[in-house]
Amino acid sequence: MESVPTFGGRYEAWRKRRYEASFLSRLSDAEAEAAETQVWLEFPVHCGYLSAERGIELSLLYDNILGKIVSLILSPDLPNRITNKD
Repeated sequence: MESVPTFGGRYEAWRKRRYEASFLSRLSDAEAEAAETQVWLEFPVHCGYLSAERGIELSLLYDNILGKIVSLILSPDLPNRITNKD
């Protein structure tokens, strides 16, 4: 069960997604954080704390996440189209 602050933060982000500039700003931040995490995943592999196979698996997972974020950046009205189906 998630904590109230986490839920509140998610609700606030969802509410703010109606404001395209704010939504795009948050997506840009998320893209940068995911890309940075992907870079940091290389260090445990190089230091032997994480197997190369697991490092590749996690990197591919972040490629998928980044692709979804970029898709939303390129089409920020997509969540509205999905949630407002007739």
